[in-house]
Amino acid sequence: MQRKTKTDKLTKDDVKRYTRNFWKLIIGAIALGFLFILSVRLGLFGPLPSFKELENPKNNLSSEVISADGKVLGSYFAQNRSNVTYEELSPNLINALISTEDIRFYTHSGIDFKRTFTIIFYNLVGKRQGASTITQQLALNLFSEGRARNTFKRIIQKFQEWITAVRLERNYTKEEIITMYFNTVDFGAYNTYGIKSAARTYFSTTPAELSPEQAAVLVGMLKGTTLYSPIKNPKNSFSRRNTVLENMRKAGFISREEADELKAKPLVLAFNPVSYGEGLAPYFRATLKEELKKIFSETSRTKADGTPYDLDRDGLKIYTTIDSRMQRYAEEAQKEWLQQLQQQFNREYRNRDPFAKYQVLLDQGVKQSGRYWWLKQNDASEDEITESFNTPTEMSIFSWKGEMDTVMTPMDSIRYHKLILRNSLMSMEPQTGHVKAWVGGIDFKHFKYDQVKVGTRQVGSTAKPFTYAVAIDNGYSPCYQVPNRPITIGNWTPRGRSIGSPITLRRALAHSQNFATVDIMQQVGPVPVANLIRNMGITSPDLKPVPSISLGSFDASLYDMVGAYSTFVNHGIWTEPTYVLRVEDRNGAVIYEHNPKISVVLNEQTAYAMVDMLRSVVDEGSGHRIRWMFNFTNPQGGKTGTTNNNSDAWYIGITPDLVTGVWTGAENRAISFSSTAIGQGANAALPVYALYLQRVYADKELHYTQGDFELPKNGLQITLDCNEYTDQFYQGQEEEETVEDRLGF
Repeated sequence: MQRKTKTDKLTKDDVKRYTRNFWKLIIGAIALGFLFILSVRLGLFGPLPSFKELENPKNNLSSEVISADGKVLGSYFAQNRSNVTYEELSPNLINALISTEDIRFYTHSGIDFKRTFTIIFYNLVGKRQGASTITQQLALNLFSEGRARNTFKRIIQKFQEWITAVRLERNYTKEEIITMYFNTVDFGAYNTYGIKSAARTYFSTTPAELSPEQAAVLVGMLKGTTLYSPIKNPKNSFSRRNTVLENMRKAGFISREEADELKAKPLVLAFNPVSYGEGLAPYFRATLKEELKKIFSETSRTKADGTPYDLDRDGLKIYTTIDSRMQRYAEEAQKEWLQQLQQQFNREYRNRDPFAKYQVLLDQGVKQSGRYWWLKQNDASEDEITESFNTPTEMSIFSWKGEMDTVMTPMDSIRYHKLILRNSLMSMEPQTGHVKAWVGGIDFKHFKYDQVKVGTRQVGSTAKPFTYAVAIDNGYSPCYQVPNRPITIGNWTPRGRSIGSPITLRRALAHSQNFATVDIMQQVGPVPVANLIRNMGITSPDLKPVPSISLGSFDASLYDMVGAYSTFVNHGIWTEPTYVLRVEDRNGAVIYEHNPKISVVLNEQTAYAMVDMLRSVVDEGSGHRIRWMFNFTNPQGGKTGTTNNNSDAWYIGITPDLVTGVWTGAENRAISFSSTAIGQGANAALPVYALYLQRVYADKELHYTQGDFELPKNGLQITLDCNEYTDQFYQGQEEEETVEDRLGF
């Protein structure tokens, strides 16, 4: 019989004590873990996302552009996201996702513990892998800051993901989770969020129509949207696509033969990045966004936390002056006439090549294209770029009948689109300055350049009223007569034709006579004319006090020109064109309110005399076709404009309620009508105005009357009826004065 030692007795006591402490430690750890998880669940380490945020991820933060009649014209958003239903997802897409991201998706309850412990082992031996299930990834998508970089924060976030994943699994079906995942996932660049946007951006198709290899490309991007981008890193994307296809084969979704065939295919894209261009007034919305950014920056408007407002994220309400009905009428009028005008234009260019003389236009088109940028980013040589632009490929091109899918070389596409006529329209109320319609171009998807405010073109004869206004404001009568014969000033001899000499100012303006206009310019001087033009809001940098400004040798925007003409209707008061009224934050507090600039630039009598002279343009002059061709009988005036070589066609029309301007031309001034009969403002621009105004005045809900222009408050003091005017300045021998005599040389 062995004797028990003291050591044996202590060991047993120690064992009991260690056992007791061990269970205390285990129970304490479990309790601590429970409290920690409970704290995470209660949001003590940061709020967990709500299911409302899940179903509408960040969309509630988009900023809305609201029309004067209460319609939402469009939104600014950080994420170009359009949700889809499960039925709209291709089985190829679902199979690619499950085989690559979560093979046991249908058997776990949000957390795949088997995979988690396996991944821990792999990471310990240096084979770094991710362990998140599809449900956990969906949960992560709900955290606005994304994946945390700080280790402690990432640990907290991982527990938040687990809790949210379990909640998702308890409240949604597997099909709903997959659908929500595809609706929330980020595809990186080009403002592409959600599978619907990604399918359209990279393959110009829908999620339902994605082929296995296309689905593999998009699912492959989820591992790294930039690293595996088919645009920025096509080689990586190709390799990753084939990895996903192999995963689909291993999971039994496709056969080995199918996988081998698909992996041999090249990476074929139909790249079509989506912009804000859908819906009404896309040019207006794009310009408005840049203006608001500038306003917020210059005025240092910030949120309560001191950070600047973000139009894409802060849920602002932007109230504008645009009327959705009038905007629609303007866009319809443009389309109706331009598709007819384009046919006339095409006939002129059927047997001539404008690019034979202007090869530089094609070179510019190449370097401004997205294809050129993409090739340069992928280190293509100049020879490879040239070959690419001369290789037929599938593409979508603009047409007035709708976007067309065709096969042509990219160079032919540039030729084709440069021969498409452009057009813009702006309409505003002269008394309030409120812009009611803004059509900056013919198709925002294909031609994004705004031709209302951003773009400027030579204004031609639409500048003539400014010279006549200076004359009237200095005591000249609309019935005053001037010579109407060729004139030379220095080295400049304006071109034109005379319908008789002498001629009254009224008739000279009505028939857009160049010689008479230059003559009266010499009498009043170019400096007062240039000053008046500037005072009427025209900001052209090339506006110089030289005689040629009387014929519109300077460039100006349609926005400025319409604002200037509004001065005539508004009794000589220039009111800054206004298109945004106020901006509210998501709580309805006003954070910006526009206060338009107003200034008196003309005598009220002069302004009315100019209105009356502009009426003569419509009643008897270059704008008369608005009467006989469109039977538009409302009291109105206007002015046509046609620049050298018929490169720019203008019409600016006035009614008591609205001032509306229209411009038509090609992208480059070198491309123009050879026929003035077709390319002049009366044919290429005026009809858009007439068709628009017909629709506007036919809509009784708009409350625009067909009344006459309002007389000056103190009555009319200028003789407008030339039958009553007796002071005929140039008669007999005075008509024979030389240019030198009249100019005082």
